Amino acid sequence: MPDQTTAPLGGMGALVGPGGIGFRVWAPHAEAVSVIGSFNEWDAEALPLAAEGNGYWYGLSDSAAVGDEYRFQLTAGDSSFSRVDPYAAQVTNSIGNGVIYDHAAFDWDGDAFTCPPNNELVIYEMHVGTYASTGEGDVGDLHGMVDRLDHLVALGVNAIQIMPVAEFAGDYSWGYNPAHIFAVESAYGGPDALKALVKAAHAKGLAVIQDVVYNHFGPSDLNLWQFDGWSENDKGGIYFYNDWRSATPWGDTRPDYGRGEVRQFIHDNALMWLSAFHLDGLRYDMTPYMRSVDGSGTDLPEGWSLMRWVNSDVRARYPDKILIAEDLHSKPEVTSTGEEGACFHAQWDAQFVHPVREALIVASDEWRSTDEAVQAIAYSYGDAFARVIYTESHDEVANGKARVPQEIDPGDPTGYYAQKRSTLGAGLVFTSPGIPMIFQGQEFLEGGWFSDDVPVTWAQDKEFRGIVRLYRDMIGLRLNRGGRTAGLTGQGLRIIHNNDQVNLIAFQRWRDHGVNDDVVVIANLSAAPLSNYRIGFPSAGSWQLMLDSDFALYSPQFNGSDSRDIEASDDDYDGMSASADITVGPYSILIYSWQG
Repeated sequence: MPDQTTAPLGGMGALVGPGGIGFRVWAPHAEAVSVIGSFNEWDAEALPLAAEGNGYWYGLSDSAAVGDEYRFQLTAGDSSFSRVDPYAAQVTNSIGNGVIYDHAAFDWDGDAFTCPPNNELVIYEMHVGTYASTGEGDVGDLHGMVDRLDHLVALGVNAIQIMPVAEFAGDYSWGYNPAHIFAVESAYGGPDALKALVKAAHAKGLAVIQDVVYNHFGPSDLNLWQFDGWSENDKGGIYFYNDWRSATPWGDTRPDYGRGEVRQFIHDNALMWLSAFHLDGLRYDMTPYMRSVDGSGTDLPEGWSLMRWVNSDVRARYPDKILIAEDLHSKPEVTSTGEEGACFHAQWDAQFVHPVREALIVASDEWRSTDEAVQAIAYSYGDAFARVIYTESHDEVANGKARVPQEIDPGDPTGYYAQKRSTLGAGLVFTSPGIPMIFQGQEFLEGGWFSDDVPVTWAQDKEFRGIVRLYRDMIGLRLNRGGRTAGLTGQGLRIIHNNDQVNLIAFQRWRDHGVNDDVVVIANLSAAPLSNYRIGFPSAGSWQLMLDSDFALYSPQFNGSDSRDIEASDDDYDGMSASADITVGPYSILIYSWQG
């Protein structure tokens, strides 16, 4: 037996130290706790833990080793039962055993990546099981994700956002049913596979943002449920509220945000993803249910304070990381660092996605509202990049809603109208103020509905290579890779023109103003092309056409309208000091850069 008089190792769970493996667990209602595992023949008497006070138990083993399986054996009253370590960094499966894992053993040599600033991010949201799948019946894994990174590099995005990978029930899932929040899903390859993906992504210039779920746990395969045998009202026990506050749309499984040990549990988890896995940011799932029982108010102030505490700590320790909230209630406090703020950097913006999707999907041009689209473009939380804007996300392409091309033309989701209006929507995403995000397959007209058992249709990547090129060109302009569209990375926005009768919008973007900075975006939300149409420009002189989404090279179905560079004259129009006649194709977007 090791010397139990030496100072205990710090931390929770299975702790790898120089003198053996330490084990610590919080079980305040247990009368005795021991560790059972493959290293002691699952003998409940072989490694008893000592009570440390305040419900914590600790012991050290010199026979346990990295890779061994283990569980905690708890005794409470007349009951004796085993539980998986809540802090287990690896599990055999959602109903299996914990596995002793050493985070320090992974070779991070050469990984010195820094996440781009918020104004220079373009996010690609993905689901491991379907994005990396090789075909029907195959669950994609994190190793397969590495093989798909070159597609993302060629596309031009610089950040990937992965739907949750914490261990969940079964092999097929969206991931929003976490059974073990410290363990990486075993079907996806476990913790080393995630680290390998992050390291490979960083080497290719891609940030990796992880989706996390703290508004509920489970509800199935939930090892935390009545963890040490105690509960009230037959609810979840020490990790959960045991009264009316437990209720969520996913069962009575809301964590107790007011209990110090549970707050620490969630805090430790958030910091783990950023430190041990070198992830570049976190996206919190459904934060309304962390601040409110029914998702509408703020009747869980301890949930709000938890978010503020965790996020403030992340900001202090990792100033280059990004924190994103899925709140969707347009609350400025979500991204505020003020006294009442939750300290997120950005939030998914319902003020953009819903009106823009509606403007794309509605069948008739006469029903299309440019007024609502303009409001969506201009909406702000005070910082242009405090919002994530998109037309597709995992939520927007499932649960009764389909992919945008499918919604536009259910009978022909890769046809003319689907191509034109979906790419017009992408153009607004990449040119409006905000952090742009696209969902997997959007760049090659993925149709239908998102499902966790239907692989991405990779054949369309080649079939619609022109559409992929259009996305690549728009992303390149959004990131100012050609040095002529700096304005798309800046805070500035001015609506220049809004004609609801012909469905035309024009707006200006800028960072510092000047040559290769001032950008004018023109969007035609109509099936009718416009020729010799006059709009205002912020400055006279030469305006170079950087992109015409109607360019015939992007699709054989596009017309290739006669849009070109223009010379703006010193004639007032639209409240601007200059103006020019423009030509724009149907359902098309033009991007102009001022050349002086």
